[in-house]
Amino acid sequence: MQHKIAAVLVSSSFAAFSGPVSAASLQISPVSVEIPAPGAAATISLRNESPTALSAQVRVFRWTQANGVEKLEPTNDVVSSPPTVSLASRAVYALRIVRTARTPVAAPEAYRLLIDELPDPNRQKAGAVTLVLRYSVPVFFASADGAAPKIDWNVEKRGSRVVVTARNSGDRHLRLAAMVVRDGHGATVSFGAGLTGYVLARSTMQWTAAGRSSGFNPGGSALISAQSDLGPVNAAAPISK
Repeated sequence: MQHKIAAVLVSSSFAAFSGPVSAASLQISPVSVEIPAPGAAATISLRNESPTALSAQVRVFRWTQANGVEKLEPTNDVVSSPPTVSLASRAVYALRIVRTARTPVAAPEAYRLLIDELPDPNRQKAGAVTLVLRYSVPVFFASADGAAPKIDWNVEKRGSRVVVTARNSGDRHLRLAAMVVRDGHGATVSFGAGLTGYVLARSTMQWTAAGRSSGFNPGGSALISAQSDLGPVNAAAPISK
């Protein structure tokens, strides 16, 4: 095979909710979509900043979290219109996201919109690596009277690594960034300065710190601090045995 293709994932979650994501030639805006009931559709703008035309493929996946693990599954309940887009240089296209399910939104629904910039075969060279971009855009459908996120936290030590579990019994997701955990004796572990992740509505998510850490003895307590889309987070959590 002469042409090697490297995929670059660009998660829109790292950017501000209202601004565009920009990488190479393709720009998208907004970078997160939330549609309250009874709404069933939204629009995302795609812009080609390249001096040449480009094509993109759009797919929608249902996004769930269970037992601390995320899963993306194909779905027909939400579709993009159209599923493929051709953009001339400097052109802007309005991509529609439509919920096709006939039943009303009774419980929160989360989806991921994957937008893949397709490689141009005319610009590929033998032996060269072609980078293709993938944007992952969160799409949420929420009931009109849904409760705010309500998080129950837990911390545990697995070997030398700290694991944080968040259980959300509310009807809205929570986006977390710059999460830091401290135990009662001053031991500290950081989950990075950027995006930590989402806790979806009525779901459980789990994160494992990359670095090894001392402290965090079972039976103690820890303080979790982070930034969220609803403001600062400061929460106490037990350290599991």
